Amino acid sequence: MIMSHKRLLWRLYPTYLLVVLSALFAVSAYSSRSFRVFYLGQIQEDLGARVFLIEETIKPCFLSGDYGQLDRMCKDMERRGHTRITVILRSGEVVADSNESPEKMSNHADRVEIIDAFKSGRGISYRYSETLQKQLVYYAIPIVQGGQEVAVLRVAVPLTPIYQELDVFYKKILFGALVVSVFVAVISLMISRRITKPVERMTQLARRFSVGDLRLRMDVPDTAELAALAETLNSMAQQLDDRIETVTRGRNELEAVFTSMAEGVLAVDKQGGIVSINKAAAAMFNVNLRNVQGRKIFEITANQDLQRFVETTLLSDTGTEAEMVMDEGSRIIRLQGGAIFDGPSHRRGAVVVLDDITRLRKLENMRRDFVANVSHELKTPITSIKGFVETLQESFSDDPEQTGRFLEIIARQTDRLNAIIEDLLSLSRLEQGSNASALAFQMKRVEPVLRSAIELTQLEAERKSVRVDLDCDRSLQAVINSDLLEQAVVNLIGNAIKYSSAGQCVTVVAGKEEGGVSISVSDQGCGISERDQSQIFERFYVVDKARSRKLGGTGLGLAIVKHIVQVHHGTVGVVSTPGEGSRFTLNLPFVTLRE
Repeated sequence: MIMSHKRLLWRLYPTYLLVVLSALFAVSAYSSRSFRVFYLGQIQEDLGARVFLIEETIKPCFLSGDYGQLDRMCKDMERRGHTRITVILRSGEVVADSNESPEKMSNHADRVEIIDAFKSGRGISYRYSETLQKQLVYYAIPIVQGGQEVAVLRVAVPLTPIYQELDVFYKKILFGALVVSVFVAVISLMISRRITKPVERMTQLARRFSVGDLRLRMDVPDTAELAALAETLNSMAQQLDDRIETVTRGRNELEAVFTSMAEGVLAVDKQGGIVSINKAAAAMFNVNLRNVQGRKIFEITANQDLQRFVETTLLSDTGTEAEMVMDEGSRIIRLQGGAIFDGPSHRRGAVVVLDDITRLRKLENMRRDFVANVSHELKTPITSIKGFVETLQESFSDDPEQTGRFLEIIARQTDRLNAIIEDLLSLSRLEQGSNASALAFQMKRVEPVLRSAIELTQLEAERKSVRVDLDCDRSLQAVINSDLLEQAVVNLIGNAIKYSSAGQCVTVVAGKEEGGVSISVSDQGCGISERDQSQIFERFYVVDKARSRKLGGTGLGLAIVKHIVQVHHGTVGVVSTPGEGSRFTLNLPFVTLRE
């Protein structure tokens, strides 16, 4: 049912007007009635005075029994006093009348004023006269003879003039009441508007407050109650404005944190519908932020582990943790969840934090592999050294030739240990330098660096009868660290020489490429299978471990090359065909930025 709402003005104004008009009507009615009663009372007093005077005049004639003379006397007195005079015997017979012949008049014994006069000594009546065809007021008193009431003297005057006077008076009262009513209506309207106008202004401002416009303030009216209300509304608006600003600022800060978190955050209600999701979580599930509100978990991902975890978290009173795999095992996600309570026992939903720990797991695996590889690589030369030392201790004096051979092996294994340790230190320095901006880069010619690297490997090349050729424009320049670049090229040339046969050639070529400088080292050796090409830059990874140890390799040379290229913000790659040779290429940008 729709309720109709009236304005306050049209509730106050009619009420004020009705009260005032009711009071005015009551006063007018009371005044009119009082005036009528007063006027008629005055007529009655006047008739009472007249009747006693007339009685004194006509009583001697009445007592003489000459009713004809009495009738003429009454008619004569009526012409002088304009008062009807009638004498009625106790039997009701009219014996004299100032306006009519007594013989024509009916018996008056049943007249109210006659009955009252005999009963109480005075009779008054207001009624219509059939004889005169007028409304009259009658006043009657008994005529006493010998101690007995033998007749009634009645006087009467018409009420028409009185009513005419009263009508004039009533009209004046009505006109005055109308004038006063109009005046009161105007005054009531002004008073009502004076009360309702501030209220209407408060209502308008309250509507503005309700839509968030809390900067406005209300003028304080001069009415105490309305002034208190206006001040209260102003104070409420100020407090609401401060609180909303505080809440908005806090919400914006939380939203900024929520949005910028690297971890995915997912909030759900107690039915499992998504309430909120940040960018990181949306990216994990490849969904649009604006299209997931209210959707269920199974609608955005088919991962059963996540669905079960959310269900468990919604039912648990404590925090929950788990892990799940995504993208067919290529990503590992750590899940941490907790229930959201709205009050001590009212469960509202749950929040789930999704942390991609794939890289961390890879690093952990790399650390384990690195420790295992280092242990394995160090164990072999140490075992050899220990075995030969024990053998020397037992047969040092028996066979000097064998002792010399053992000492040569010990020296070779010691050199290998030293090479491993040096390479590990080089890797450590490179990793620290790439993060600490401690390396100096300058625009330099590339050709001298490459020629120096060839010279450092020349002795090994001559020992294996391998030729090393250089093809590089003398004017070619790049932003480089000479020492590091030289070490990288030395490692590549050294590998190429190791895996080349006598009479083969190693070629070093450098030139400009799109966006930078390209340096390649090619050999004609055994080559590398496609399966191994993606892993040869990892620490301690070797294609042929037996051959690598025989050739004195540590498995760290290419890992060092990769890190040197990375600190130059470049890339390294390999193209190889088994049985035909390999080509390693370093791509360096023209400008190397410092981190």
